[in-house]
Amino acid sequence: MRVGIGHDTHRLGPGRPLILGGVRVEHDRGLVGHSDADVVLHAVTDALLGAAGLGDIGDAYPDTDPAHRDRDSAFFVRDTLGRLNRDGWGVVNVDVTIFAQEPKLGPVKQAIRRRLAELLGLDVGAVNVKAKTGEKVGAIGRAEAIGCHAAALIERVSPQPPQGV
Repeated sequence: MRVGIGHDTHRLGPGRPLILGGVRVEHDRGLVGHSDADVVLHAVTDALLGAAGLGDIGDAYPDTDPAHRDRDSAFFVRDTLGRLNRDGWGVVNVDVTIFAQEPKLGPVKQAIRRRLAELLGLDVGAVNVKAKTGEKVGAIGRAEAIGCHAAALIERVSPQPPQGV
């Protein structure tokens, strides 16, 4: 078994939808980034890559690659999960904490949890989503940004493929 930790933060800006964990959240501003800027899916992708020793999201899906422009971040999770599965790893569980002063995320936490479970092929009980405010401190507390931390546990589900094959 191996554990990985992921983190992402994006600033909020006008004219973009707010997408968290693959769920569209009603808000007057969205996250700004090269892809859809979904901090939850980016942090989960980072946690999975880290657990498998495969670098980070910037290595695997650089924001300099035009193919990722406005890309649905579910692609990063699915593609990373495929890489882990090919290497003999399966996801055991994930735990995410979303940091947002606004909007209040209580009403959408369960929808995010269900979407993460769907993307990862997990039972909903193997996914946890928490939401915290910034307590009016820093960029998150001033509602200028949203961040997310994620932890993922993976386990070997098939024999490790031979090296160099």
